Amino acid sequence: MPAAQTADAARDSEDLPTLDAQIGMCYACPRLVEWREGQARTMVARFRDETYWARPVPGFGDEAARILLVGLAPAAHGANRTGRVFTGDASGDFLWRALHAAGLASQPEGRRAGDGLRLTDTRVAAAVRCAPPANKPTPDEQATCRPWLVREIELLTALRVIVPLGAIGWDASLRALAVLGPATATPTPRPKFGHGAEARVGPYALIGSYHPSQQNTFTGRLTQPMLADVLERAKTLAGPGPRSR
Repeated sequence: MPAAQTADAARDSEDLPTLDAQIGMCYACPRLVEWREGQARTMVARFRDETYWARPVPGFGDEAARILLVGLAPAAHGANRTGRVFTGDASGDFLWRALHAAGLASQPEGRRAGDGLRLTDTRVAAAVRCAPPANKPTPDEQATCRPWLVREIELLTALRVIVPLGAIGWDASLRALAVLGPATATPTPRPKFGHGAEARVGPYALIGSYHPSQQNTFTGRLTQPMLADVLERAKTLAGPGPRSR
């Protein structure tokens, strides 16, 4: 899918399943396409018997979600392998454990798509849908991928709270909301990212969290209690409402 068609494909997606399917067919960023497919060919020894997804990774979770978590991008041998966001790597292990403890995930781990994991009132997505080299998508790649997040937010009609995981997730969320119109324009001064930082953008509340990368979790910069506090705050900000089962 050429870059010029990405926004049209996102805008024309009438529901989340259609959007997810469109995301999975995107070839808009040549560098990312080459990298994601190259990782599937070279793989790592412990996954040599697996077939990699090696495509853009759509969001995952409750279609009636009031809470949306926005990460950075799929890991080369995590979601790029399994086809489900935050699945199959240490970052996902850390995140699912926290979501399960908060009552938002049905189980404390996610190993592969179709393993029975379900999210309640929550959806997880990424700022960039393809695995990038060194986990660093370029500004142009982030901009090209942005229409997918914009449309995902639009289709989550019950959405009340966005939890960006890391500075790129924070920036991506603000930029996506700004695309939706004047009511969700970025506040002035621009809200700064930080763990536990909060901002109100139109009808949405944002609350930031450090990304559950190994760089953060292994050093203690992000702990389970710290992430638990953010998730409990997100639940409070989302307010009372029906929970999907």
